[in-house]
Amino acid sequence: DGVTKLSRIEVQSERTKQAENLRKLLMAVSEDIRVLLVKLADRLHNMRTLHHVPKLEKRAQTARETLDIYAPLAERIGMERLKAELETLAFRELNPEAWQGIQARLTFLRGQSADLISEIEHDIVEVLGRHGVAVEEVLGREKSPYSIWRKMEAKNVAFEALSDVMAFRVILPEKAQCYMALGAVHDAYRTIPGRFKDYISTPKANGYQSLHTGVTVPAKRHAKIELQIRTRSMHEVAEYGVAAHWVYKQGETQETRRYPWMKALLEIIETASEPQDVLENTKLQLHSESVFVFTPKGELFELPRGATPIDFAYMVHSQVGDTCVGAKVNGKVMPLRQALSNGDQVEIITARGGKPNPDWLKFVATGRARARIRRFAQAAERETHRQEGRAAVAKAFRQDGLDFAEKLLEPALKALKQASMEDLFIAVGSGALGPREVLFAAVPELRAPARAVEPMMLSRPRGRLGGGPLVTARAEGRSETAEGPMAITG
Repeated sequence: DGVTKLSRIEVQSERTKQAENLRKLLMAVSEDIRVLLVKLADRLHNMRTLHHVPKLEKRAQTARETLDIYAPLAERIGMERLKAELETLAFRELNPEAWQGIQARLTFLRGQSADLISEIEHDIVEVLGRHGVAVEEVLGREKSPYSIWRKMEAKNVAFEALSDVMAFRVILPEKAQCYMALGAVHDAYRTIPGRFKDYISTPKANGYQSLHTGVTVPAKRHAKIELQIRTRSMHEVAEYGVAAHWVYKQGETQETRRYPWMKALLEIIETASEPQDVLENTKLQLHSESVFVFTPKGELFELPRGATPIDFAYMVHSQVGDTCVGAKVNGKVMPLRQALSNGDQVEIITARGGKPNPDWLKFVATGRARARIRRFAQAAERETHRQEGRAAVAKAFRQDGLDFAEKLLEPALKALKQASMEDLFIAVGSGALGPREVLFAAVPELRAPARAVEPMMLSRPRGRLGGGPLVTARAEGRSETAEGPMAITG
């Protein structure tokens, strides 16, 4: 009654038999987790012998369902080692060019520094020994091609730009020594900000426990590495999951108590009205760290939990995000700040004149949306400052009876150390420079000499009144005019 054949999960799939097979598997697993161990072992064998399958379409189908269903199931029960091999085999089948490219780069790195891993292992042991920490074992390894590829895709960077491709596991006798070891490596090596995670005090849902940190070690080009610090028992759980500490008791609710995620899957089975829903929702639940939503045409998008319709719009296309003015979620108009849920169908409403709203920054969850909105907001703010600054400088010129022209400001650029006319106006608009400061830098003769009495500044008029030239005398808070060759009020 276990699953033997699952097709690739497709949004419009009507393959009832596949959904029923999955239903039977999950029901059996809910009563005895060992059913899943057998099915995972069977799937691993299938993937290892996949090259014997003649049809490319069938091979791709098997590899896709391995990534969608079996690898996440292995992770859910803590079988990291099995999960990693399933992912690697599936990745090699689905994206052979990327797999070969990453493998070639890893091979090149090994040639460049053949004993780098062993050198770092030895260095870690020495560091911990100096701090009185007894080490059982230090295990260094390269990260898997699939995990490297996912990181490259997530960060949109090339292999060479990744901060680390090596991980080291430090195995210690007791839990207390894990924290001692953490302090020792942080004391000896430069830490990488934002990389520390304490999964010992707060284990993952599958029981995984370790201290994670990132450091730069001095050996050969200051390599950046990931450190996982754990006890032997924690290591066994991390590698083999449920098989590391098997406890089996009769009773149909035993497994659902130990694995809450399984209860959620059973709820999906019980509530799904269509076979299609079983397949889709099971995949969504297995990837619960993310939110999976659909376009009206059935295209699937993965977003981080807490993502909003704005995040979705930018995931579809930057232009869709920029011109978004509304959204329908499951056919109903919803606020743009509403967090999306697994399985939501999202339709983005756009308008030709739509523009990003800086207020969106208060609730968007993805870096892509945040960067795009922030860039637009900064450009809009600069333009506002530019316009306001230009208007303020022009007003200052008019107040002193001068015609305004941008070419008159060229002397001010050098005097005020501004790279361009735009930068000058932005500085004024933002308050970094005063408009009269610009005026005096552009027309230095307007700056009055220091006097004991209240200073006044004279400006040549643009026109004449009466029989003589109009001279304007300005002081703070007042201006006066007089007719005559040089009439000054003071």
